[in-house]
Amino acid sequence: MENKTLFQIESRIQTIKSRLQDIGPMRPGSLTKQYRNRKEGTGEFFQISYTHKMKSKTEYVRPQFVEQLRHQIRSYKTFKKLIEEWVALGILYSQLSMKTEIERSDPQHARTKQPKPRK
Repeated sequence: MENKTLFQIESRIQTIKSRLQDIGPMRPGSLTKQYRNRKEGTGEFFQISYTHKMKSKTEYVRPQFVEQLRHQIRSYKTFKKLIEEWVALGILYSQLSMKTEIERSDPQHARTKQPKPRK
């Protein structure tokens, strides 16, 4: 990632923004199957567990909503992954743009302030 140009970073950020616009309904959490009688494996039901605003929540889920929630949870995970990548790219973009500005304004300073390679 260190070798990316500012243009490549901007391009990837635009792609991320576009993908974020396409994300539909989303919801954080984990969907799990539970049993009222664990030993016998009977009385199956689903729960969603999540944390929102620093509070943990667990809710029962009706069977007809299980697939819908799975899709929303996948969408949320995609959202989080894209946001994390965007933040990392934003940091890299900032660092590279500052470095580029220093090299343009004072090429001599940029050459003398290079860190020494590690052995």
